[in-house]
Amino acid sequence: MKQKLDRNGIAKRAAQELKSGEYVNLGFGMPNLVADYADKGVIFQTENGAIGYGPLVPSTDKESADFHYHDAIGRFWVPAPGMALFDVLTSFAMIRGGRMTAILGGLQVSEKGDLANWNTGGPEGGIIGGAMDLSFGAKKVIVTMGHTTKEGKPRILKKCTLPLTAKACVDFIASDLAFIEVTPKGLVLKEVAPGWTAKEVQALTEPKLKIAPDLKEMAL
Repeated sequence: MKQKLDRNGIAKRAAQELKSGEYVNLGFGMPNLVADYADKGVIFQTENGAIGYGPLVPSTDKESADFHYHDAIGRFWVPAPGMALFDVLTSFAMIRGGRMTAILGGLQVSEKGDLANWNTGGPEGGIIGGAMDLSFGAKKVIVTMGHTTKEGKPRILKKCTLPLTAKACVDFIASDLAFIEVTPKGLVLKEVAPGWTAKEVQALTEPKLKIAPDLKEMAL
């Protein structure tokens, strides 16, 4: 069986899309790993009220963590010169203002860029939280996700079958098999994971992919 990217590999590829000076909000789970690989000039914002904070405290160095300084999902960070703290209303005004990039996890993405990432459809339901604000309010949305379910079924679909987070909001998909751009004319396969071919990625993707003229293997 061919090797897929692990969570860190997906995060590394997503981080390559971030430029110095860009304002970025990271979602729960895999997106949070992007902070470990992003350019040092990227400015991170957390919806519980901080922007421009310093590096994250390594999970192996909990003794250095300050309980007062953590992001919305509880990962600790270090204060940095020039950072700002504010209330959650100000935070969501930023999120809804169309100036930030959001990196979110995904359960399903449609060929039109619809995103489903908060409810698996099971009896336990889910909580949509700030994902609906981020997916709709960000100027750019990058989704990190497994290309298929545990059973091998596609997560990139013609139409999402799970409850939507937002419609037509996704710009890029960084999966464990590929990097895909969502365009008005369809999904464009830009890169494949090392060792994979466009044909193999297509076989695990429900919509027809358009192959970029400069299709290449991911450089991680």
